[in-house]
Amino acid sequence: MSTERGRIRISGFETDRIEDQESAVVWSEREGEEVTRLWRKIGASLVRNRLALLGATVVVVLTVAALFSRPISIAGVTVQPFSIVPYDPVATGVGPRYGSPSLSHPMGTDRLGRDMFSRVITGGRYSISIGLIVTAIAATWGVVYGGISGYFGGRTDAVMMRLLDVVFAFPSLVLALILVALFGGGFWPLVGAFALVGWATYARIIRGEILKVKQNEYVLAAKALGARDRTVLFRHVVPNAIAPVIVQATLSIGTVVIGVAALGFLGLGFDPGTPEWGTILDAEADTLATGEGGDWYWWATVFPGLMIFIFVMSMNMIGDAVNDALDAQVDDVTPGGGG
Repeated sequence: MSTERGRIRISGFETDRIEDQESAVVWSEREGEEVTRLWRKIGASLVRNRLALLGATVVVVLTVAALFSRPISIAGVTVQPFSIVPYDPVATGVGPRYGSPSLSHPMGTDRLGRDMFSRVITGGRYSISIGLIVTAIAATWGVVYGGISGYFGGRTDAVMMRLLDVVFAFPSLVLALILVALFGGGFWPLVGAFALVGWATYARIIRGEILKVKQNEYVLAAKALGARDRTVLFRHVVPNAIAPVIVQATLSIGTVVIGVAALGFLGLGFDPGTPEWGTILDAEADTLATGEGGDWYWWATVFPGLMIFIFVMSMNMIGDAVNDALDAQVDDVTPGGGG
């Protein structure tokens, strides 16, 4: 408390400071309302997009079919007891060698008499799950890394971006191939290999968005309210910069599935005989052109290849729809802007 020219002034109760804090609260509340409205409009736009619905339906059907294709046991406990495929995907001699598609074997049989339908449906369990897990890990780490780099800027940003440049110096599939060749194939080695090379794209995307978003009024308002940098970054900045990351994630799932299938086709993915789409194609590679012994057993490669194509195309349809919805709505509804 101080006196000056006969007037009493009590520190901490300056009217301009009070007005600034009230303005900050208004900006924070307005931000939440605008972001919620934005995502509602995006969701409504996706629901009206027939291609997006078709792609989502195909992805859900393939994912559910893969999940329930064979029972799943964890640590000796069966967590999924159902089996929708008619045969064990690794059992040999369940049909004639290279039997053509029939009622008992809708996708025919392979060189060892294994049912192709059972192998292809079960194969989705490997390819799809790796795509989803890799995308989740890569996107999470990429957002954290790129978010810190873009938010703090300066020397921190410069050092972190140089590491990113090192990762981008190598083609992602080639680097994944090298890692698998060094550490071996299998489910988790493949997940690790693709996650280690995939996070950089998300980091660069989110960094670019955060450099723009962190200048907005609601970010300054959150800082005026005394929020910590961690809170400002992950509660106010990242949610408003995440849209391009979501688009990239939907497209990356299909890219990872293709990458896993490519390594499987090269014999670097799973062990021979594993019912994974790329590994199935590798086992039947000699039937791709002229066939074996002059006969063309087209079903041995067409059906696993068709599953890869259908799944990746469906994910791309979803990604394009999400991208179109974001482009249509972000300009109309921006935090702190007109709606």
